[in-house]
Amino acid sequence: MERWRGRVALVTGASVGIGAAIAKELVRFGMKVVGCARSVEKIQFSSAPFVLPQVNVVALSVCTREAYQSMKERNVDDGHIINLNSMCGHRIIPSSDIHFYTATKFAVTALTEGLRQELREAKTHIRATCISPGLVETEFGPRLFSQTPEKAAALYSQYKPLEAVDVANAVVYVLSAPPHVQVGDVQMRSVEQVS
Repeated sequence: MERWRGRVALVTGASVGIGAAIAKELVRFGMKVVGCARSVEKIQFSSAPFVLPQVNVVALSVCTREAYQSMKERNVDDGHIINLNSMCGHRIIPSSDIHFYTATKFAVTALTEGLRQELREAKTHIRATCISPGLVETEFGPRLFSQTPEKAAALYSQYKPLEAVDVANAVVYVLSAPPHVQVGDVQMRSVEQVS
């Protein structure tokens, strides 16, 4: 991590949960962190199918494009773009509550691999990685099940889920890889998680 000391990291979703944990870990390793977050008060969370694609696909694509453009303008050839994905981006679990979310995460898998290929074709040394956690104890469950709080309570009581810091440690692991090593995807879940 020494080669990242003093470098700038843009962390989206930095106000809570996984994003906040990632920002804290990167600062701990000497990086300058710019944290971005949505204003929760201005967002209406619902199961409407047109809310997840805006954040998980469109916002991710715009942030990725802007990050790459910024690196090119500043002649940064050894940066790293890490997209927060999900185990749902690799398999479909039998829960109708999150099928649309799952579709957006499959898109993140495809977008990140496409980006990796584009970066290689452009002959840069900028790397692209997905971090794909299983169930992480964050505010996601209560937001998803805001209309059925009993489902939210049950979500995190079935087994010990991952913690946000576990995902932050995966980011540190990816950044710690030697410059010639491309880690495409880190899939991680609690030992007790079935799928």
